Amino acid sequence: MNIYHQKQRWKIYLLIAALFIVVGSFMFTNDLTKKLAKEERKRVELWAKGMKELTQNRDLDRDYSFILEVIKENETVPMILTDENEQVLSTRNVNLPDRNRGAELHQLINEMKSEHEPIEINLPEGKQYIFYKDSTLLTRLSFFPLIQLAVVALFLFISYYAFSTAKRAEQNQVWVGMSKETAHQLGTPISSLLANLELLKMEKLKNQSVLQEIEKDITRLKKITERFSKVGSKPSLKSQNVSTVLMNAVSYIKSRVSRRVEISLNFDVQREIYAPINKALFEWVVENLFKNAIDSTNGEGKIQVFLYEKSNLLYIDISDEGAGIPKSKHKTIFQPGYTSKKRGWGLGLSLAKRIVEHYHHGKIFVHYSEPDKGTTIRIILKR
Repeated sequence: MNIYHQKQRWKIYLLIAALFIVVGSFMFTNDLTKKLAKEERKRVELWAKGMKELTQNRDLDRDYSFILEVIKENETVPMILTDENEQVLSTRNVNLPDRNRGAELHQLINEMKSEHEPIEINLPEGKQYIFYKDSTLLTRLSFFPLIQLAVVALFLFISYYAFSTAKRAEQNQVWVGMSKETAHQLGTPISSLLANLELLKMEKLKNQSVLQEIEKDITRLKKITERFSKVGSKPSLKSQNVSTVLMNAVSYIKSRVSRRVEISLNFDVQREIYAPINKALFEWVVENLFKNAIDSTNGEGKIQVFLYEKSNLLYIDISDEGAGIPKSKHKTIFQPGYTSKKRGWGLGLSLAKRIVEHYHHGKIFVHYSEPDKGTTIRIILKR
């Protein structure tokens, strides 16, 4: 299992753990809210019982202190006492303005009806009803699970964003450090090779083909050094003929792959199409895409390159007839560390994305892919 898959697995584990915590907390709070609602109804029923006792009994020798204490203790639940015709007899914990108080009370009674069934009090002179609604505390608590869920979701989003930002910054530092160190390490042997090449030329080596091959390798090493040295610093973009860049890349790849791989340029190579690019870095992108296309075809198949203009944009499509990429992996393949091969670091396409999108302000993505039918990677550049 590669590094990318390990990271993905840990992210899934953390997400599942967070979901368990959120659901558990939500269920606990919801259960607590229901229990408090039952307790409030019991309190109202007890209040009603106390009122009934006071109304029905006129025994002056009886101790009513407990009943009075029960009635007094209700300082949170809004209640309205009415007769059987819903004429208001008294209220408790109801704060309404004096203006239009009657209309406001009847509106409040209707609201209370919709929330709870009224409590009936049977008295000798007739029936009375207690209408009530949840206390402010219970109302707030009933919304608490939703608020809690929103806060946890916000926390998870911020954590994920912070984690992703930190990881990107860390990856960028790794890229820059690796690139600078590679450029530094390549610089010394290149200088030595250049000096030895000049010595060989001075001695007029008979086998000139050896010199030519050495010179090609040195040129290639210089190009690699230039590429790595530009990663991490803002490269200069110059108007370049993209047709020529693509032809040079194809020429280089063709000389190093099997003849069973056919690479074709499906555009007018004589036509000059310019775009602001950094030639050294953009050639690197194209070469990486070609290498991935060749790997997907297992070293045998057809690779096509398309180049065309549309409005102020330049489109480059590189298509192969390889194994294809599952739709779920269309974005994943550009992430550092992802690779479907047994060997390799999984950095090629990630580096290509960085060069195209961060340095050239373009786009690179999977335009088309189907299993066992091939893949088309598209690059879009501004002209």
